[in-house]
Amino acid sequence: MQTVRSSEELARARAEIEGTLALVTTMGALHAGHMALVEEARRRADRVAATIFVNPKQFGANEDFGSYPRRETEDGRMLEEAGCDLLWIPAVADIYPEGFSTSIHVAGLSERWEGEARPGHFDGVATVVARLLLSVRPDVALFGEKDFQQLAVIRRMVADLGVPVEIAAVPTVREADGLALSSRNAYLSDDERRRAVALPNALEEARKSILDGAPVSQVLQRAKQQLVDLGFLRIDYLALVDAATLEPVDAPAGEMRLIAAAVIGSTRLIDNLPV
Repeated sequence: MQTVRSSEELARARAEIEGTLALVTTMGALHAGHMALVEEARRRADRVAATIFVNPKQFGANEDFGSYPRRETEDGRMLEEAGCDLLWIPAVADIYPEGFSTSIHVAGLSERWEGEARPGHFDGVATVVARLLLSVRPDVALFGEKDFQQLAVIRRMVADLGVPVEIAAVPTVREADGLALSSRNAYLSDDERRRAVALPNALEEARKSILDGAPVSQVLQRAKQQLVDLGFLRIDYLALVDAATLEPVDAPAGEMRLIAAAVIGSTRLIDNLPV
């Protein structure tokens, strides 16, 4: 695996790649979920590139940018063992050079749910992903369904700007007990980790109840109460939405998604399930 750290090195390395290229963008602190993206990337293209960049523009004022896990050596080893061909680890100045003043806002999709809980977050996501895609110029880029709203925002941004890349979704990877893999799971205490499984369990129970015809509002309220009873301190949202628009729905229709974000201890977890 070739590792490059500047835009100039990236341009030279990209020019030498023959055949199709798949891209996996990450902020490091890699786990099996990221490796699933690399595995799918290998199936879809001749070569695989990855990026590690902790993007300051998608962290809010009170979020964990400074403490976000950084494990460059371990992450590089994992990517190489997974079959990655090229790793780009840009500096902040490479992505946002002096004078950088552009921000991408995807209206509608960015403004509910995570967008409401984390103002400006998806502007940071859309802007950095556009920079990475235009720099690496992959044929396909892989994103996990765990960040379902992020996936929707990126798809809309790519379509609206005419970026010549296919955006492919990869299903959420979970622990044996059902908890979605996340770099932030490392912040959970042992007790919080045991109780955190209540989030996917509540979503699964809600999914079954909705498919059985139970009233959506009652199902969602019951799921929220389950989380409170098991020690979640705050529920930012738990909703049934249209899978394409992310608008809330109050009765089953077409492809839907149950989405949730809740805080246990000091850790904010997100998850979702298809309905």
